[in-house]
Amino acid sequence: MKFRIALLSVVLAGASCQKQPVDPCAAVPEDMKCIPAGNFLYGSNNTRFQDEHPQSSVFVSTFYMDATEVTTAAYRQCSDAGVCDAVVSYYPQNRGDNQPQLMVTWFQAKQYCEWKGKRLPTEAEWEKAARGAAGAEYPWGNEAADCSRAVIKENGKRGCTAEFGESGKTSDVGTRPAGFYGLFDMAGNAHEWVADWYHPDREKCGADCLGADPKGPCQGKEECPGMDARVLKGGSWYWDSTWARSAKRRAYDPYNRHEPSPHNFGFRCAKSMEVKEKR
Repeated sequence: MKFRIALLSVVLAGASCQKQPVDPCAAVPEDMKCIPAGNFLYGSNNTRFQDEHPQSSVFVSTFYMDATEVTTAAYRQCSDAGVCDAVVSYYPQNRGDNQPQLMVTWFQAKQYCEWKGKRLPTEAEWEKAARGAAGAEYPWGNEAADCSRAVIKENGKRGCTAEFGESGKTSDVGTRPAGFYGLFDMAGNAHEWVADWYHPDREKCGADCLGADPKGPCQGKEECPGMDARVLKGGSWYWDSTWARSAKRRAYDPYNRHEPSPHNFGFRCAKSMEVKEKR
């Protein structure tokens, strides 16, 4: 009997030493939120927006996302450090310390994220974070965006307050309720750069766009023959609720060489989760 008890103790002790998976959302970096691994409904079958087709179930691994858009004050720290190019919105009303940084190129957004030890999110990551696993239309569900939920153009008023014909302005980040996963301003305020090259047909793009953890054409490599635009998501204070849909895609030159330089382009950063095991 004593032998059996001793043997059982050894077995249990061995089992306790076996590798146990760590909760990926147990230790989230400061000012970020955890988006757990799993499938989500990516894109839409909306007949108005062919580049969102086909709606597909796509797997995305656990990752972290900034809770808010990068602010002008945060970006200024990078430019003051001599790492990022200084960028100033040509609209004085959009330069507040807690407003989203605007007018950045894709390259400047990437540079800032790397300076912070992060990266730009992929389009699939961004969209999952915005709409949740069930593929909601917006970060709060399927009800259309309005000024109680997002900083957008409503009833002709840009940024919810500007009179018709005026440019309006962004709001400080986080003025509207958080959406899925505790993220703010995933609809409206500032258009957000993501990592991917823009391809207008995801089926033709294939696994690069619809496989597990897709990174877009050429798997997100710096050079991608035939591709000349990157993707922006989320709409902005300048555009109406249609642009704030989570599946909505905007293609644009990553250098912002079009005139006038777009004033509504901002970003937020993401970070991969390194899986560690505890013994």
